[in-house]
Amino acid sequence: MKKIICLWILAAGFIFAGCYDLDTYPEDKVNKDSFWETEDQVHQALMGAYSAMREDQAFGLYFMFDNLGETGYGYDAQAYEAAARGTYTPRTGFVQDKWSAYYEGIKRANELIANVANMSALDADTKAYYTAEAKFLRALFYFALADLYGGVPYYDETTDVNSQFADMKKPRSTLDEIRGYILADLTEAVAYLDVTLPASEYGRATKGAAYALRGKTYLHGRQWDAAIADFEEIVYNKSAQYGYALQGNYADLFKLYNGAKSKETIFAVQNKGGAGNKLGMKLAKYLGTRSTFGSDWNNGVPATDLVDSYEYPDGRPFDWEDIFPGYNTVDSANMVTYRQNLLCVRLTDDGKSIASLLNADTAKILDAYKNRDPRLMASVIVPYSTYLGWNANAPRSMMYVLTSGGGTPVEGNGFIRNNNGAWKSTYFWRKFVPEANLGGALTDREHTPFEFPLIRYADVLLMLSEAYNEADRLTDAVTELNKVRARANMPGLNSGPAWLQVSSKGEMTERIRKERAVELACEGHRFSDLRRWGIAKTVLSDRPVNQIYGDSPYTHEFTDRDWLWPIPGVEIERNPAIKPNPGWQ
Repeated sequence: MKKIICLWILAAGFIFAGCYDLDTYPEDKVNKDSFWETEDQVHQALMGAYSAMREDQAFGLYFMFDNLGETGYGYDAQAYEAAARGTYTPRTGFVQDKWSAYYEGIKRANELIANVANMSALDADTKAYYTAEAKFLRALFYFALADLYGGVPYYDETTDVNSQFADMKKPRSTLDEIRGYILADLTEAVAYLDVTLPASEYGRATKGAAYALRGKTYLHGRQWDAAIADFEEIVYNKSAQYGYALQGNYADLFKLYNGAKSKETIFAVQNKGGAGNKLGMKLAKYLGTRSTFGSDWNNGVPATDLVDSYEYPDGRPFDWEDIFPGYNTVDSANMVTYRQNLLCVRLTDDGKSIASLLNADTAKILDAYKNRDPRLMASVIVPYSTYLGWNANAPRSMMYVLTSGGGTPVEGNGFIRNNNGAWKSTYFWRKFVPEANLGGALTDREHTPFEFPLIRYADVLLMLSEAYNEADRLTDAVTELNKVRARANMPGLNSGPAWLQVSSKGEMTERIRKERAVELACEGHRFSDLRRWGIAKTVLSDRPVNQIYGDSPYTHEFTDRDWLWPIPGVEIERNPAIKPNPGWQ
């Protein structure tokens, strides 16, 4: 009888974690001496390399990285608050843990590459395929590592961690050298990986994923023509039918589970939940509120500036002055009180219902959000909107209210509650936050089963638009960006009104940056974008993270040292050949 078995296999000195279909398997006979004998074992090892992506400090908390940009903010280590505030050090836990998580993924890929080469049970083509796939994963981990830390020590399959651990003392390769290694791995992946895979292997890297990641690597290296060639390959199906397309409904992209798939997915972390399946990500726990299944923490929330950047349906910039004159022009000393008077209602003393609307026109407030780019309501829980939460072991519709006086909003009375009691007027994420218990697919708040995209088609279209713009191909840049806007039912650039006109490279640059913010919100890309564009210091230095009323729980800091994270102090102690990053000496 066929069944799904998840194994933790000790092989070659480290742990593999993988889920796969099989008939039977003698778990008690698996050891490092009998491993690497069959293709089934190679497949198990490959799943172990993939599972490394799900670790918190690999990509398991990647959605929290938006808190380091201007599109989100948060509290505690899970939200990288110390990095946002500028108080982190080479000894901060997540600085070390991220370094370790990426190198763990690299180690798993290297072990597979080294051992497959010596397996007599595999023919040359099968060896080449598994090797190329492992090199894709190695490239992915090195890309993420170098994006944060710059040049790092490079270890490939010729290093046997088990026997050489005490002697791994390589100095840092340069960033250009690391990119060269990444490009070489991805070129091999492009050559050998298949365009499509059987449904049973969904989630493994494909040729299209290799092209997309290689194009992204070229983009980060400012090699515009090379990036264009790779992105055009999969957008325009130059040599194969890749089949990528924008998902019709934007919101559906972030609720893919129980076998649901999208043609927009190019490469994603695969997650699984439900009874006995603790193979998901902590999306519910750290993005959901106390009203979400498991009573969660909302460590990360959308920035008010992000919410305000979503346009009117005709493409005009949104301005609260259009809704409430004086909203943005009232003097700063009275701003919080002024906005509270406009936006707050009063609950009954027992908190069970709204006692008075006070001065708040709640329908008008909600319409100010609903009559905007539809990606806003798909991404964010806004005041006076509802969300299907979970309370008393049952689904319950929850409303988010801003209050002044009366009882405290709590989920037991059908109101959304902020886990951080000091934050009175934040927005909340709707994107990636599960509703109810997903029909039984969600049984543990730390294991949300939603697929989490690392590269999706809309991202590729926007990266292609950016590369075209940098290569002085403005018309082509507009064409690609407009595809993304069209899916959101937003008017295209240069489609009529003056506010949609773009006539220069500089104007298009600003449009691309704004479009990436609203399209890719909560997907973890923004901090990397700001740094590669060279604008992080301008955008983030001494920037208050404002709540809805205009009050700020803290100020975002970014100085010259923050272009790169510090090399973990313990790594420098272990290997004196590793030198600190600038500003972290």
